[in-house]
Formats: sequence, C-alpha cells, structure tokens
Amino acid sequence: MGFEFLITSLIVVVIPGTGVIYTVSVALAGGRRRGLIAAVGCTLGIVPHLLAAVFGLSGFMHAGALAFRVLKYAGVAYLLFLALSMARAKVVFEDRGENPSRALRVIVRGILVNLLNPKLTLFFFAFLPQFLSVDAATVSLLWLGATFMALTLAVFALYAVAAARVGEVFREKAGLRQWLQRSMAALLAGFAIKLAFTEQ
Repeated sequence: MGFEFLITSLIVVVIPGTGVIYTVSVALAGGRRRGLIAAVGCTLGIVPHLLAAVFGLSGFMHAGALAFRVLKYAGVAYLLFLALSMARAKVVFEDRGENPSRALRVIVRGILVNLLNPKLTLFFFAFLPQFLSVDAATVSLLWLGATFMALTLAVFALYAVAAARVGEVFREKAGLRQWLQRSMAALLAGFAIKLAFTEQ
C-alpha cells in the first residue's frame, strides 16, 4: 500500500459527499454521540461495495447499465426521502444517552446512504485495482478496502465532533439550528439531483 493510495483516499473521503452531509446533520441535531454513530453507519455502508469488488460484482455493475440505473435511482429516491425527513424534522439538540432503537435507526440510515450510492461501487472497481498486488489480489483488495474504511471513519468522526460543537454553541438558537438542518437537507437533495443525472 503506497503513499499515493493514502493521499488519494484521504482526499476522496474529506471532500463532502452524502455521507458527510448526513453525519454532520445528525451531529448538529443530536450531538457528538449520535454523530459518531452516524459515522459508523456510513462506514459500514462501504462494506457491500468492498465485497462486490472482492467477488467481481463491481465488474457486473460497471458493465450492466440496467443494474447501475436501478441502484442509482434507488439512491436518488432514498436521498430525497432523507432530505425531506430532515427538512420537516423539528431540531432539538440533545447530546445525552442514546436510545438503542434510535441509534439503530441512525446506523441503518447511514448504511443506506452509502449502500445506495453506485458511484462507490464504480470507485472500488476503478480505483483500488491500481494498487493491488498481483500475487495476492484478494488480500490486497481487502486490506486496501479496510484502510479506506478506517480513513472514512476517522474523517467522518472529526466532522461529527466539529458539527456537534457547532450545535452546542447554538444550543439556544433554535431558529438558526433549524436553518442549518434545512440547509443540510437542501444539500442532500442537490446530491440526489446530481446523482440522477450521473451516467455510468
């Protein structure tokens, strides 16, 4: 695993996408603990894409226009649903003990955000093979994928902590926090529209 892989992966992870927006919005409203849970969910959402790459399914996704469109529009629909839910939700900052069912919902939503992103599958198909060892391709792929997931979790956790801090600062300013939440919802909707017009 080279320095180039680490730098490129870090750039990909740091650039705000749907996972970052989801994590930040959760942390703004629910505090650091819930934001970190969202970060874990988004990281787990990478696993299916990694497994698809390991078993060669990413090649099918790359070649199969129908499969790509199905996953793409499922992702678009889910992002719009999530954006609408966020825009309509009443923001009440609460950085306290996490309800297990609520934590599970945050994790599941985070998983779905990345699971229904066909661009991640194509990313694994096009990017990771450049750094594979010919002698042990599967092991190398798993190792690179695990490294990418670790970077994702670390960066998303930093986003969560920072967003939670902003939520704390504006704890008493419900109107401003509501505006921030709706801004995050608008960004998610924007990503959904962009995804809808993405070609394979």
